[in-house]
Formats: sequence, C-alpha cells, structure tokens
Amino acid sequence: MLNNLLKKLIKASAGRTRFIMAVTGLSVALLLILSAVQLQVNYNHLLHGKSNKDSIANFLVLNKAVTAETIGATALSAADIQQLKQQPFIDAVGLLTPSGFKVSAQGGSAQLPFYTDLFFESVPDEFIDVVDKDWNWSEEAQYVPVIIPNMFLDLYNFGFATSQGLPQLTQDLVKSLPLKISITTPMGNVPYYARVIGFSDRISSVLVPQNFMTWANKRFASEVRTQPSRVVIKTSDPGNPQLVEYLKKHGLTTDADKTRFSKYRQIVNTVVNISGITGGLMLLFALLIFTLFIQLTIASCKEEITLLIALGAAPAQLYRFLMRRFFPSNVVVIVVVLAVIAAAQFALAEFLQQQSMYVMHLISPFTILAGVIILAVLWLVNSSTIKKYIRQS
Repeated sequence: MLNNLLKKLIKASAGRTRFIMAVTGLSVALLLILSAVQLQVNYNHLLHGKSNKDSIANFLVLNKAVTAETIGATALSAADIQQLKQQPFIDAVGLLTPSGFKVSAQGGSAQLPFYTDLFFESVPDEFIDVVDKDWNWSEEAQYVPVIIPNMFLDLYNFGFATSQGLPQLTQDLVKSLPLKISITTPMGNVPYYARVIGFSDRISSVLVPQNFMTWANKRFASEVRTQPSRVVIKTSDPGNPQLVEYLKKHGLTTDADKTRFSKYRQIVNTVVNISGITGGLMLLFALLIFTLFIQLTIASCKEEITLLIALGAAPAQLYRFLMRRFFPSNVVVIVVVLAVIAAAQFALAEFLQQQSMYVMHLISPFTILAGVIILAVLWLVNSSTIKKYIRQS
C-alpha cells in the first residue's frame, strides 16, 4: 500500500515534460561522449592496426634539402644518422650506399632499345620491398640482379616510348630481357650483364645487392665515400606530426605524399578532442538537469513524504522506492545509446571496408567500459541526491 501511495504521489509530482527533457538531455550527452570514445578507438585502429599498415608508406627515404646554403654539402654525418636512430618515432635506419664509379646501361636486345648513364645504390635487404630468390650475387654470378623503380618503367612507357614510336614494355618482359652495363674505371670500361628482378615503389633508385656494391666500390671506385647522402627510415607512423616537425627542423626532406597527412591528423585530433570535451560538458549539464529533476520531483511532494515518515514509513524504504523510480531510466538510456553506437559502428566498418580501410565491426570494450563508468557516476548522483532530500524531509 505504501508503494502504491508513493507511486501516485511521485507520478503526480514528477511531470512528464520535465522527465522527458531530463532523459533527452542525458541521452544526447551520453551519445556524444561515448561516440567520442569509439571514434578515438577507430582513429587509433586506422593508424596503427595491422590490417591498415602500408608497407610502402612506412619506409621513407630522407636526404638534406638542396638549397643555396647546402649545395655540395648534402652528405649526412655520423652524428646526423645517430640522432635519427635515437628518435622514438623512428624504428630503424638504413644507409643508402652510393656507387663510387660511373655506370652506363643499354638494352641487350632489340626489344629494349635504349642507352643511358645511371647510378647504382644499395641498401640492407630488410629495407627493400621486393622479395626474390635471385636477389643475391657472387663473383661467379653470370649477371648482377637489379631492382628499378616502377616510376622508371612508367616514364619509358608513357613518355619515351610514345614520343619515339617505340614499343611499350610490361614488367614481365623487362624482367626477361638482359641488360648490358658498363662500369667506367681508370683502366677502361668493364662490361657486365644485369637483369631486372623486381620493381620498387619504396626507393626511387637503381638498387643492386649490398655485397656487390661493397665489392665493386673496393675494386672500381675512384674515391671512397664514407658519408651517405640518403637514408631509409622505418616508422610506424609516417604522418606523425613529431616526425614532420623533426624533418623540417633539421632540413631533411622526403616524399611529401607520405607525410602530407600530418596536418590532417592534427585536424582530426582536434575534432576528436573537441567532441570528447563537448560530450563531457554535456554530460555534466545532463547530470545537473537530471539532479534538478529529482530534486524538483521530491521537493514537490516533500510535505507528503514528511507525513508518510511521520506515520512510520522507514527512510530506507523511501530510498529504495525512489532509486527504483529514477535509476532504471539511466540504465535504459545507457543500453540504448550503446546499441545505437554499435549499429553505427557496424555500418561504418562495412563502408570503410569498401574503401580498403578496416576498423572493428563490433563496438570497442573501451566504449562499453566508459558506459559502465558513467552509469556508476549516475548511480552516485541519484543516490546522493535522494539521500540528501530524505534527510531534509
């Protein structure tokens, strides 16, 4: 009978409009703050998830910018290289060893009609994006394996070949044709055969095995170069603003396409942080609204509650009843908001998958944990407010 009486009193005093406004404000605030948590998880997954790793973009070729002040002085010192290795946003550094001799190359058949001067470089194998069993060399080898940039073949096919009326070439055809190379030495030209065994999107240079470069430089180099002018770095995040700032500060340059997302990342970081701050402020505002709603509801029937207490109603019984009246709506709001975010997350994952970007289809455990923590805060707010007004009554 007491519960029925309380229910009639509270229902008459609560006001449907005030209740709907309080629940709506709380729902919007929770949707914002939990969405901000889920967006942050998605953002980190897109940047650092294994399925989103780009083996090309995660390797950057660095060199000093050529300016009026650095002409003729673009070599990287041992101190420069050691400083690069010490940076927390750089995982590994590989030296690009240049050839100390002149090289020319020409097609070894009528299907590859060209002649050009070129240069060789080498780099440790772990920095190369071409895996081939023929990537090795010894003094008894019949040819020198070579890796060339895809860009070179594109320039030939869509520039040189079309303008000179020459046939365009496929990668397989180029790999099957021999190349004649000639190394210039003080005692004359030394001929060798070479063969293209792969095409690189990572390093825009003609690469030869490290052991061939070491051997050839000792035998043919007119001068010994001890300082490289370019290095390859491995980084887990090419768009890291700290990396971009470091390169700018030390006068280093790389492929701008691989670091151009740094500014976008700063913008996205700002947007995500603002979303989280806005959600937090709205949550505080919603808690205030809900607290005021509870206070107004109890205050409007304060005389009746005081009378019931005077007639023998236990404060603990009133507390349990009021908690059952106000707190379950908070649970419902949390569950509905999490369900909405879960549905939106699944739709977002499907959409991004079509764009070759991958996030989790399921809602993050961090988002659920944030919801549980907020629910605990709501319970404390409800409990303290009700206890306070019961004591006053």
